[in-house]
Amino acid sequence: MNRQSLIDQIRKKKSFLCVGLDTDITKIPQHLFATEDPVFEFNKAIIDATKDHTVAYKINTAFYEAQGLKGWSSMGKTLDYIPKNIFTIADAKRGDIGNTAEQYAKTFFDTYPYDSVTVAPYMGKDSVTPFLQFPGKWAIVLGLTSNEGSRDFQLQPSGDGLLYEKVLQTVASWGSVDNTMFVVGATQKEQLERIRKIVPDHFLLIPGVGAQGGDMATVARTAMNKDVSILVNVSRGIIFAGSGNDFADQAAKAAATYREEMESYF
Repeated sequence: MNRQSLIDQIRKKKSFLCVGLDTDITKIPQHLFATEDPVFEFNKAIIDATKDHTVAYKINTAFYEAQGLKGWSSMGKTLDYIPKNIFTIADAKRGDIGNTAEQYAKTFFDTYPYDSVTVAPYMGKDSVTPFLQFPGKWAIVLGLTSNEGSRDFQLQPSGDGLLYEKVLQTVASWGSVDNTMFVVGATQKEQLERIRKIVPDHFLLIPGVGAQGGDMATVARTAMNKDVSILVNVSRGIIFAGSGNDFADQAAKAAATYREEMESYF
């Protein structure tokens, strides 16, 4: 999906919600284990319940890889089931040298036709640019994450600023606003305004709202631009809003609540 198509979907739905399909098999409702593929059946129900409220789905590949071949099968079926007008993210956080990065890019853009994949930039340019060679596809590069460990490296001084600032500035020069996004944690409230100044036109994927304590109002005020250009990810707060037979209904209500708040910022 190209940039304009994503912007159009955001404006049409008045939503910048990304639903994270971090499907922990130990947390899905017990009645689904009577089906052939409990993870896919859970995801299918969540997608049906939330697709009118969201513009993106982020599949955290770790929850599928941990299940071996069956997990990869569940992931593939889930990806195929997502409506084609909804942006898809492989949250795989890949990052390796050039020839290996090329294979990762083929995995998530050809074998599994995601729109985007999250990428770790620590190994430098040749670990990121292979993901930028696919027309209509995106690399979503880790910028400033929401976890406590972000202080260990990302927030350390580097030159005249902080290390994450150098990452944003450097990676932005490798790609363009049409194929590069950045992951920025919603819990990094004091940095959001600075980040938007460094990359004024790039899309930002923003996790951390909800269970991790991020504030939607702060995100909207500091990170939205004229094209909106943000995707706010919510995972547990939506997909595990309920745990009984009505889990999909509860997910729909949670997604609708987030979308209604987002609409107020347009």
